[in-house]
Amino acid sequence: MRKPSPFVVFVASAFGWMLALTVLWTQISPWTSYPVGVISSVALEQGAPMWVREVRLKPGVMDVDTRVAIPVPSAGGRRAEVTIDVNPARYAYGLPIFLALLLAARGPGRLMRGVVGYLVLLPAQAFSLSMYALMQLVLAAQVNARLLRIAPWQLELLVYGYQVGSLVVPTLAPILVWLWLDRQFVAKVVVPAWKPSAPASPSAADPS
Repeated sequence: MRKPSPFVVFVASAFGWMLALTVLWTQISPWTSYPVGVISSVALEQGAPMWVREVRLKPGVMDVDTRVAIPVPSAGGRRAEVTIDVNPARYAYGLPIFLALLLAARGPGRLMRGVVGYLVLLPAQAFSLSMYALMQLVLAAQVNARLLRIAPWQLELLVYGYQVGSLVVPTLAPILVWLWLDRQFVAKVVVPAWKPSAPASPSAADPS
């Protein structure tokens, strides 16, 4: 029986690690994602003070009190300020993806690289979380640039940032971080597996 190639072993191992680590991550994510909430809360308070009044954070929950007031139809036209509740772990699922790739590669120094990767991923996850919180504010304001006191192009930029932060960054960032930290393994195992094999040269005894 033919022995599986190192690349096939890596893919199967990564898939198994990803399932196991995702189950574990769902249990500890309120604590592993707490730094994501810290970075995001600072970014929101300092980057959007015209919208964000205060951010309150505890493991698993981030409450964003805003200065944006919207009309309440059932309250006779009165306005109420928007409050947003988000989970800091919402876009932090890239951590088990990164760790699964790292463990499947079986290289030396995995603990140190795991810590470095975790720290590098925090800003990317905080970006996704911040854009999600801002998008919830935009939706609460019924995508009304006038109510948000911004120009239409700024509103479009927010929507684009949300799309990137929710669809691209959470899954792409952990893969890129792993490719950077495990460059030797990638060059030795992954790259050769993706390179097309060179066609065999015709033998000198070939009559054609």
